[in-house]
Amino acid sequence: MTSLTDKTQSRDAKVKPVTELATRLSRELAGEVLFDQASRGRYSTDASIYQVTPVGVVIPRHQADLGLALDIARDAKVPVLARGAGTSQCGQTVGEALVIDTTRYLKEVIEFDADARTVTVEPGIVLDHLNAWLKPHGLWYPVDVSTSAQCTIGGMAGNNSCGSRSIRYGNMVHNVLGVEARMADGSEVAFGFVDRLAEGSPEQRLAAQVKAIAERVGPEIREHFPKVLRRVGGYNLDLFDCQNPKPYDPDGRVNLAHLLVGSEGTLGVSRRITLRLSPLPTHKVLGVVNFPTFYQAMDFTQHIVELDPTAVELVDRTMIDLSLENPAFRPVIEKALIGKPEAILLVEFAGQDEAAQRQALASLNQLMGDLGLPGSVVDMPEAAEQKALWNVRKAGLNIMMSMKGDGKPVSFIEDCAVPLEHLAEYTDKLTQVFHRYGTEGTWYAHASVGTLHVRPILDMRRDGAEKMREIAEQASALVREYKGAYSGEHGDGLCRGEWVAWQFGPTVNDAFRDIKQLFDPENLLNPGKIVDTPKMDDSRYFRFAKDYQAIPLTPVFDWSAWNVKRDPLTGDQTPPGSGGDATHGLAMAVEMCNNNGHCRKFDAGTMCPSYRITQDEQHLTRGRANTLRLVLSGQLGDEGLASDDVKEALDLCVSCKGCKRDCPTGVDMAKFKIEARTARARAMGLSLRDRMVGEMPRYAPWASRFSGLLNGVERVPFLARRVKQVLKLAPQRALPVFDGNFLAAAEAPNGIAAGAREVLLFVDTFNNYMEGANAEAAKRVLEAAGYRVHLNVKQGQRPLCCGRTYLSSGQFDKAKAEARRTLEHLMPFVQRGVSIVGLEPSCLLTMRDEFLQYGFGDEARALADAAYLFEEFLVEAMAAEQLPLTLKPLPHKRVMLHGHCHQKAFDALRPVEQVLGWIPELQVETITSSCCGMAGSFGYEVEHYDASLKMAELSLLPAIREADSDAVVVADGTSCRHQIKDGSGREAVHVARLLEQALDVS
Repeated sequence: MTSLTDKTQSRDAKVKPVTELATRLSRELAGEVLFDQASRGRYSTDASIYQVTPVGVVIPRHQADLGLALDIARDAKVPVLARGAGTSQCGQTVGEALVIDTTRYLKEVIEFDADARTVTVEPGIVLDHLNAWLKPHGLWYPVDVSTSAQCTIGGMAGNNSCGSRSIRYGNMVHNVLGVEARMADGSEVAFGFVDRLAEGSPEQRLAAQVKAIAERVGPEIREHFPKVLRRVGGYNLDLFDCQNPKPYDPDGRVNLAHLLVGSEGTLGVSRRITLRLSPLPTHKVLGVVNFPTFYQAMDFTQHIVELDPTAVELVDRTMIDLSLENPAFRPVIEKALIGKPEAILLVEFAGQDEAAQRQALASLNQLMGDLGLPGSVVDMPEAAEQKALWNVRKAGLNIMMSMKGDGKPVSFIEDCAVPLEHLAEYTDKLTQVFHRYGTEGTWYAHASVGTLHVRPILDMRRDGAEKMREIAEQASALVREYKGAYSGEHGDGLCRGEWVAWQFGPTVNDAFRDIKQLFDPENLLNPGKIVDTPKMDDSRYFRFAKDYQAIPLTPVFDWSAWNVKRDPLTGDQTPPGSGGDATHGLAMAVEMCNNNGHCRKFDAGTMCPSYRITQDEQHLTRGRANTLRLVLSGQLGDEGLASDDVKEALDLCVSCKGCKRDCPTGVDMAKFKIEARTARARAMGLSLRDRMVGEMPRYAPWASRFSGLLNGVERVPFLARRVKQVLKLAPQRALPVFDGNFLAAAEAPNGIAAGAREVLLFVDTFNNYMEGANAEAAKRVLEAAGYRVHLNVKQGQRPLCCGRTYLSSGQFDKAKAEARRTLEHLMPFVQRGVSIVGLEPSCLLTMRDEFLQYGFGDEARALADAAYLFEEFLVEAMAAEQLPLTLKPLPHKRVMLHGHCHQKAFDALRPVEQVLGWIPELQVETITSSCCGMAGSFGYEVEHYDASLKMAELSLLPAIREADSDAVVVADGTSCRHQIKDGSGREAVHVARLLEQALDVS
């Protein structure tokens, strides 16, 4: 029997070496060293179904750090796992090893030769960033994978990535010219063309040994290596096969770097990678072919590729339906549809000659007519439409994973590749396999090369693992029947590693093992991948195993909508709430994050401002979702949402709701933060600052009566400094200025005239007590349009409030009470068809968002449907010909428009652009920016002041400083206006103020 002392000694025996490793790494490296449980948990997953906790994490600051980390790990006999963005879908980037994350610092362009069309980069550079750097030179790196906004060149090389346009440009291996790598023994080796290797060099000796292994198994290579373009399993030993046409290099030369491409970090760690570039096409056209049946889409692909397109990409009915449910994707996908197709193919033609591409598009239309589907093509010759639709296609994986419920599309056979002539038959038979196991598959991706990403819908918490094994075995039989590749794009990893021997046979598999032994004799580089791998259904590595469950807790919001059960064959859903308790619903909402890393982006959309300034996984939407998932499942202790780990992970979340819109699976971190803040407040209590922020709507009436006294505090430096110190406010910020009480002074309409057009102007705390001129302007504009304007206050009562300040400070019960009071007062107006119009985006949009999860039922939905931002209402009224406004030119001819985060999240910024466009002679420039960084009280808080300004400096403040001095800055958000004032000295105004100035009352 093992005693407690024995167990303690055993644990200490394991912990001590790890502690010593962490200590040495921290002492000798300039970069970050992360060995805490939460950080390791955030790096324990990638975009696969697996979870393996690493030993620790290192983020090297420079190449010397990278070398030191490898040396220290080798001395400690600790395996090493090089990792980029962590977007691998087969488990390549998880393992019980020291993870080395190259994405924060090792991302430079080292050398560039425009004439030779080559570039050398560090492994952590993101593909989209590289292509943005290359664009002015008329070049690009054409391996355009769907995760291009976040994936790194190092990760792409490790996986031998392919992309949508591989039919024209080939895979990663066809576009890599050289790799400088750090080997397991610490040596640095430059892999390149064998005929250029110096006589007697380590590189040449390695090449000779690899060649000998390859020649030894030459007949087996020729027999077992798939002949399709999309083949990325195992090691690329066929590069030395003299009887093959040297598929990896267009000139037929042998390049030892091609052995490292697709090796998943098991042979060396890349330091620098040299790439072959291609001319950037100047003209593109897109034809979207609509098919009445999925089978036809697959069958006709072989004919379409004869037209020499650059891409032929599939989107199936499931993905179409899910895209239609997403507010960001719906208007885009609708333009591509004719009726209700079962599948569409995106067929692109690209080149330097515009006329040639348009002729190719015409040929596509003619071909479809010849094949019996006339009028089935939606022509998209314009670049903007094409880009929008490609973005939907690129989000395919995330869109598929947006299914609510326990059943999810699971990746394990998703990129089997078969010859095009067999594609329709293969997909039909595989669908029959799915049906035998009571499920359906989701299909999308690269029809042009016979690689379709298919994911059967399985519940891994129940019988998913057993079904996965059965389906994989039957799918492999089909792949063998059609002489295809079991791994056609996404690599082997934990998911397909065991199938390497099946695909290539025992002799070649032994040769792979010899290669691994040659390069890494101590098995320290990403062990358990490609050779000597675990079984794909080894439950020890599953993220969601059968014993996975959420810890008991009671969420404050109603998460029952995430408890749906979906029939995988029909798509039918059970009523919300029948799939589990409240805890389960919250957990399911958190688990909507599939780890694909769509949030790791810098140059588009709102998401995620805190990651953009820190580039830290902890402050990424994915990192936060992983932290919450680990907490909710008890893997980070039993404190639940009140834990320090959750507080730290959410510390820089500004509740911008960018993820609500930009995340294709709809992860709503702002709402999770409300849950966490509430749990923390209930467990730890509230600070004075929290109370001051939350209670502002209650003390604002009193503050407005004594505004002269309160506003004078800022003029007494000692007093202002002391107040800010007590409240822990940034000394650089000016205290809010109270300015009257608009609602108390405004005149309400008397009675309701028959047939009168009515509207209720919801004036929030900020626009009532601090900037009443905005409310006055909005009221004047509405009255000028002939509306009877009601206000959100009754005589003798405190004005209605959305409760946003309470939500942000963790006072959920008070927020809900305010929401209930508001709902009860507004329902009579809503029931008789009166629109509720608000000025402050964060307040009004609370009615369209959080109000729906309080459990208020149909009344909340009715209010949400009736609630409009000021500009949204004007646009709707104009469209209904119920806005007889006459506007005149303004002295200012140019506007710089900044959108509030919540406006962007709810697609409510376009109406602001539209109403500004009504003012004659006015030029409007919308600033491309993420969050301004103020985010309510966030930018006032002393510990967040620096982060707040960094967010603003990403693009907002530089754009305003560069603007002409006579340009008007428009920002609807109170916080945004304050940040702009503090950061640039410019006064920003609400759009209502400009419209009021432009009223032509003559």
